[in-house]
Amino acid sequence: MTEFDLSSVTYRAASTEDVDSLAAFIEPFVAEGRLLPRTTRELHELLPNGFLAELAGQIVGFAALEIYSSKLAEIRSLAVTLSLQGKGVGRELVSRCVQRAEEESVLEVMAITSTDEFFRNCGFDFTLPGERKALFIQTRST
Repeated sequence: MTEFDLSSVTYRAASTEDVDSLAAFIEPFVAEGRLLPRTTRELHELLPNGFLAELAGQIVGFAALEIYSSKLAEIRSLAVTLSLQGKGVGRELVSRCVQRAEEESVLEVMAITSTDEFFRNCGFDFTLPGERKALFIQTRST
């Protein structure tokens, strides 16, 4: 996919019929270490708040909102086909996830990423009002 018209990219809510195609779509991102592996069960759990970008009937992007509580949700499994990165597809998927959080009255949305510049450009920041920050500790070996 080298040439495309951005207006040809469509966005929609993910459905159970998308699980196999979605698993195949994210596999290269998992193989590169850019996404964590997802079981079929985990993909099914992400679907109710998952969004797909499609071009010519093919998945070219995915993101899901995992809602932990009325206070916190996380952007999960964001992936966009390499040829469409930097074209606004990821930003639209993140926007749909944030909109879903607003619809569900979730107070905060976080993103754990190795590409923080992208999320900062989407309005995310390292601190929240009151200078609150998220801190992590890894409990598994790398």
